[in-house]
Amino acid sequence: MTGEMIISVAERSVWVILMASGPLLIVALVTGLAVSIFQATTQIQEQTLAFVPKIVAVMVAIVFFGPWMLSKVTAYAADIFDNLTRYIG
Repeated sequence: MTGEMIISVAERSVWVILMASGPLLIVALVTGLAVSIFQATTQIQEQTLAFVPKIVAVMVAIVFFGPWMLSKVTAYAADIFDNLTRYIG
């Protein structure tokens, strides 16, 4: 296995991780921003108000984006296993 192959596999794995986790992180970011703006305008400083909407939004995003995320990760794993002899040999 050459150094270029190792870097290529590592680069693709990082890309797959970013693609799989990106939608959930964006949903959590937007929800957190909306809750923070709501808390700042109403001056409600309840700690659970910051976490509960994010948890619910991420759960809904998992239901919505879950099949797509799973297909990306399984396609990458299948590619790794298919090319295992090329990587090792």
